[in-house]
Amino acid sequence: MFGDMMGMMNKIKETQEKVEATKERLKTVLIDEQSSDGLLKVTITANREIRNISIADELLEDKEQLEDYLVLTLNKAIKKASDINEAELAAVAKDGMPDIPGLDMLK
Repeated sequence: MFGDMMGMMNKIKETQEKVEATKERLKTVLIDEQSSDGLLKVTITANREIRNISIADELLEDKEQLEDYLVLTLNKAIKKASDINEAELAAVAKDGMPDIPGLDMLK
């Protein structure tokens, strides 16, 4: 019994380390998104950190339009980043789940 418990604890610790390593790797995964007309471009990481914003000069003439572009484009980029982030972390966590009786329905 205690051997099984130690094995589960080791597997949980190993999974936690893999999750942390995945989080670090996701800092380097870049997602590029742009407005439909290409006037605004953003780059964010899969951890949802903004890395770059590129704005066409013509958008600088209309504050409201620029704000709308920023909201729409950033939201699209954040959605993509969140999907990637969640999928990657879920895969690592699922892989590392110890075999606990009664919890096999989660796999």
